[in-house]
Amino acid sequence: MIYIQAHFNLARILMLAIGLWPYQQTKLVQLQLILISNILTSFVVFQFTTFLTTECSPNLVIKIITCSLFVVSPMIMHNSFWLNIHTVKYSFEQLQDICNELKDEGEIAIIKRYGNDTKRYTLILFLCATCGIVFYSFLPLWPQILSTVLPINVSQTQRIMLIMTEYFVDQERYFYLLLLHINTATYIGLIVAIATGTVLLGCIIHACGLFSIASYRIKQAMTIIMMKNANQENQILMYRKIVCAVNMHCKAMNFLEVLMSAFQGMFFLMIVITVIIGSLSLYGITSCRDNISEFCLYLTCISTTVVYIFAGNYLAQDIMDHSNDIFVTVGSLQSAATLISASISYFTVLYSVQKVKARFQREI
Repeated sequence: MIYIQAHFNLARILMLAIGLWPYQQTKLVQLQLILISNILTSFVVFQFTTFLTTECSPNLVIKIITCSLFVVSPMIMHNSFWLNIHTVKYSFEQLQDICNELKDEGEIAIIKRYGNDTKRYTLILFLCATCGIVFYSFLPLWPQILSTVLPINVSQTQRIMLIMTEYFVDQERYFYLLLLHINTATYIGLIVAIATGTVLLGCIIHACGLFSIASYRIKQAMTIIMMKNANQENQILMYRKIVCAVNMHCKAMNFLEVLMSAFQGMFFLMIVITVIIGSLSLYGITSCRDNISEFCLYLTCISTTVVYIFAGNYLAQDIMDHSNDIFVTVGSLQSAATLISASISYFTVLYSVQKVKARFQREI
């Protein structure tokens, strides 16, 4: 038996860490959700309060907006999953019900292969996020490290905030508390982005697996057609497999429709934010040639944006390819489809002749 949640083990751990795993929603988890949401929101607010105490400049505005939107993205993901947590649970149950109906060994092997893909991609993203956390943790030290390699004059204090915030307190006195809040919000944002992203990624990969099963059933039906001893029993089996293939294709489409309709607002906002972050980060890099800290910060934003854009469009293309594969499979066996058409035509002619002959005999 295939256990779908086993394909999401690492994602489940991450979702539990941020309170978004749909199967364990207690009052304590609800408190956890509220706390995480407040931490992310306060981090964005304390970035914008910088405008109240600091003289505005184009570089300052670009930096604050870029960093703020970078935190707003996981906020949107977190709140969107929070609001649609029942849809996520229903999607898991829907996948489990579909897998419970699989009896063919080939179909079970297909869904297991896509389940392993889910585990592998989740692990890759998790390792990338871990590297990102380590990179961000050492980001204040990069100016000193890079200044020994690059001929750039760097005059910075040791206690410098890479992300500008204004807490209306003595930042020198409460430096470590403020740094704790900034790092906590950043790490939570990364975990939210990876956790929610891997769940959506896993669901999309499994949807591709369902499309592959539909194509597999079509191929089996076409194999029966090509058999020379295709009797009536084999023809009935062929029709059943075609019906099952169409049914599986419809289930995959319905699964994606339910999932995408629940998160289409999130996708739209993420696309807008991604474009803005990419544009501002590119401009920021060109205007911070003498500031290695800001250069690394903008470079991180651009790299993450490029990965997000590429991953999103790759998944969309992968879904379309798998969805169209069922039609391509018929197209690749065009001769078999021609034989089906000819057989139906001949059957129609013979049946008509037989009906006319029987009527003629009755009249005689």
